[in-house]
Amino acid sequence: MTETTPEANGEAPAAPPTEKKEDKGSALWREIKGLLWVLLAVLAFHSFIAKPFYIPSESMMPGLLTGDRLVVSKYPYGWSWVSPSFHVIGPMPGRLFGRLPERGDIVIVTPPGTRTDYIKRVIGLPGDTVRMVDGQLFINGQPIKRQVESPDLIPIDINSPCGSPTDPALYDFRVQGADGKMYCRVPIVRETMPNGRTYETVELGRSSEDNFGPVTVPAGKLWLMGDNRDDSADSRVPEWQGGLGGPVPVENIGGRAEFITFSLDGSTVWWNPITWIEALRHGRAGRSLRNS
Repeated sequence: MTETTPEANGEAPAAPPTEKKEDKGSALWREIKGLLWVLLAVLAFHSFIAKPFYIPSESMMPGLLTGDRLVVSKYPYGWSWVSPSFHVIGPMPGRLFGRLPERGDIVIVTPPGTRTDYIKRVIGLPGDTVRMVDGQLFINGQPIKRQVESPDLIPIDINSPCGSPTDPALYDFRVQGADGKMYCRVPIVRETMPNGRTYETVELGRSSEDNFGPVTVPAGKLWLMGDNRDDSADSRVPEWQGGLGGPVPVENIGGRAEFITFSLDGSTVWWNPITWIEALRHGRAGRSLRNS
């Protein structure tokens, strides 16, 4: 018995199956769509769940230092026009699933007429009457408990220079520690809110912001102040001086500060990864901001 082949029968051999070549344009578009979905997911998380925040000033000393990086949650008070990562929509009243902050919460706020973010502490709620006399805070006619504590020794670095010869507000508080390093010896007064929330404030001496009011906080607004009472552009400071200009609408609150992720002393050089590690401030990562 003999076997026959296609060639013997005059038939052409069957061509092996070929893989269908994918159009390069389709493959590129698929990759672009994948990246767009990732970008949308990141923006959604950043806008409605949580976002990082950088402390750019000393207005919340001693609890927060320039160079601290935080996580800010977006959902505790609901969402408003300032919630999205980019404030593409103009000011709009109200909040979706809105809820008022508690006294003592540290919040991110977009001052009226701007698109920048400040960080301050909630002092007065709607209906509260707020007043300050010689640095003593009053809420609804009752003095807030104040206790003078031992000064904080904050290491002096690029981000926390403790003033300068031309900016004497903090410069006179420079001291040399037992280890030979220079520190900022910051006077501390602890305040305790009526709800039990307690936190440290900086008291450098008498300033123009140590007296105001009484001011009754209108419905739908909050009275915000910085912990560094003598160097904070908050509700006590007019808008033309860079402050919040009084009570702030609740829809301008962008979220609640939760905890410190890490902190840098300002000595990093972007092209040298070694400096990224050397610039880390030890002991600040993981600090909760809910109990301070």
